[in-house]
Amino acid sequence: MSTAQADDDDRDERHGEKHGERNSGENRGKPLQSAQSNAKFQQECSTCHIAYSPRLLPAESWRKVMSGLNKHFGSDASLNDKDNKEITDFLVSNASNRWSAPTAPLRISETSWFKREHNSHEISPEAWKNPKVKSPANCAACHPQAERGDFNEHAIRMPR
Repeated sequence: MSTAQADDDDRDERHGEKHGERNSGENRGKPLQSAQSNAKFQQECSTCHIAYSPRLLPAESWRKVMSGLNKHFGSDASLNDKDNKEITDFLVSNASNRWSAPTAPLRISETSWFKREHNSHEISPEAWKNPKVKSPANCAACHPQAERGDFNEHAIRMPR
């Protein structure tokens, strides 16, 4: 089984960084799927969308997402305090360590890695309008193994 890898070579020539994402040999190719799992996270988050790999965002992003579940991208995804803490702790402890700046995007699609991999040279703008895709948040539309954190570009299947 192939595991997705975060390609973090998007660098700013002057600072060695872009949008706070670090490029270092120690992080290159780090699997996106966490070695740890959490049943509560899987249960609660996959009710409405795939349970995104914690390594897709930095810890501060997950803290922001989990503190605003009452307005979770247009839906009320509120949890009781115990479940919220359990899931937040899991996400934070398994978050990406590729960020060196205090950036904290709320959407995976706001990261430079995502933008680079899904730019108009790679994906036609019409692909996002496909009713089977709907939005960049629907990873599983093109990445059949997205729920396992596998975004291998050789396994992509564009819906028709």
